[in-house]
Amino acid sequence: MHYSGFWRRFFAFLVDTVITVVAGMALGLMLGVVMAVTAPFDRLGVAKALANLSGFLLGWLYFAGMESSVAQATLGKQLLGMRVTDLDGNPIGFGRASGRYFAKILSSLILLIGYLMAAFTSKKQGLHDILAGCLVVNGRAR
Repeated sequence: MHYSGFWRRFFAFLVDTVITVVAGMALGLMLGVVMAVTAPFDRLGVAKALANLSGFLLGWLYFAGMESSVAQATLGKQLLGMRVTDLDGNPIGFGRASGRYFAKILSSLILLIGYLMAAFTSKKQGLHDILAGCLVVNGRAR
């Protein structure tokens, strides 16, 4: 297996960020219109909480859903010819993909060092990859 390096992963993440931000804005606009029409103005706290929850769910379902799909990759990873596998090169399920997604919170909380680890480990794994038992490799799904 040929492991995907830090910079390829970084650019795939940028593509995925643009996709999720645009989708989040569209979802937020729809929710905002619905809340403006149906809820009184004293419910702004509820609207903000709903927007945050929907953004969180959108990110989780996008990353975990795409990485556990037959493509084994988000759209950004597909664009750059990468896929996510387990340590043996097999596809991962939604549970493992979810664990990898939530482990990214830890990778972020420690000043992004969990992400930077991918530049220095032998298998190019970030902390979230190590915790979830995953690899990001070059090549499309079979």
